[in-house]
Amino acid sequence: MNINKNYKNLQENYLFAEVSSRVAGYKAAHPEADVISLGIGDVTKPLAPSVVSALKAASDEMASEKGFRGYGPYEGYGFLIDAVRGYYAERGITLGKDEVFVSDGAKNELGSVIDIFDKDNTVLITDPVYPVYLDSNVMSGRKIIYAAASEANNFLPLPDRKVKSDIIYLCSPNNPTGAVYTKEMLGAWVDYANENDAVILYDAAYEAFVTDKSLPRSIYEIDGARTCAIELCSLSKTAGFTGTRCGYTVFPSALKREGVTLGKMWLRNRSTKFNGVSYIIQRAAEAVFTPAGRRESQADISYYLDNARIIMTALSGLNVKYWGGINAPYIWLKCPGGESSWSFFDRLLNGLQIVGTPGSGFGKCGEGYFRLTAFGTRERVAEACQRLKKL
Repeated sequence: MNINKNYKNLQENYLFAEVSSRVAGYKAAHPEADVISLGIGDVTKPLAPSVVSALKAASDEMASEKGFRGYGPYEGYGFLIDAVRGYYAERGITLGKDEVFVSDGAKNELGSVIDIFDKDNTVLITDPVYPVYLDSNVMSGRKIIYAAASEANNFLPLPDRKVKSDIIYLCSPNNPTGAVYTKEMLGAWVDYANENDAVILYDAAYEAFVTDKSLPRSIYEIDGARTCAIELCSLSKTAGFTGTRCGYTVFPSALKREGVTLGKMWLRNRSTKFNGVSYIIQRAAEAVFTPAGRRESQADISYYLDNARIIMTALSGLNVKYWGGINAPYIWLKCPGGESSWSFFDRLLNGLQIVGTPGSGFGKCGEGYFRLTAFGTRERVAEACQRLKKL
């Protein structure tokens, strides 16, 4: 028996596991400490009333012989697929029934979708980056190259025509920087992908936070994207499904390589490795797309964006440079005085009992930066901002 030796190339600890470990150690040593977490991007608002009602109704259905559901369709139930299609149609994007796949969230999909690509493909990742993009490809032994996101390009790198890549990971609004690509910028990536016969894995988990109508919420708003892009979405932040797990992935039927439709490959993959999201959860997800569900979810998103404004106001008062927070739930700040990311993490934790996420954990270009999230309660966010004034 031989292990997968590529695991030896991973960092010893997953970023958020390391953050949790350090916080747990601090709490054990200081049991009286009142620690405020603005680090891991978990939501705090409860599920919307429409979603809870749908959960209860679906649970009641499962209690009767007539309403009971066993294994569902691998690609998801038609009622949820149609709800997603209707959501895209509002923005002028037409999707076929066979182009939407229900998932248990973007993280699993982002790490699994690479199964359908050859291991000799070169992967291009923007840096800093959500760790699953990098780690899942390290596990597979693929060659990885980077597009540096920095202050010079407002953390929105564009393609270098002199560099060849096969698989491209893009996230907009971005995690961790909160930066959002314009249509023109995304158009440059789409053109690059089509020119190179590459495929874009477009993480749109935070699309619902985009309030600027001039900014794209889907890559399919860009001409040519249907022949080069897979879009992955999640209800975790859109509707608080971090604990209930549901999302969806779009494979346009026009997306083909070597004469093979990638969506058909993905269906084959899912029917082999995944038994689908439960009926109860899919009914809850369907409720997110109803008029009431949309209003309730949008109210929660507005709440988090207000939290972001409170944090940004505090940072501006401290003359701390930052990005994001306007069309995204993340605030990406520059560590004061040129301090390193982990040193700043320790200073906030030990000095102010505030938890954030060190930028270096997102990649080499994240060193010297720090991520705060707006997913706390209003009271805790306000308290954290009062503490920040002691910096």
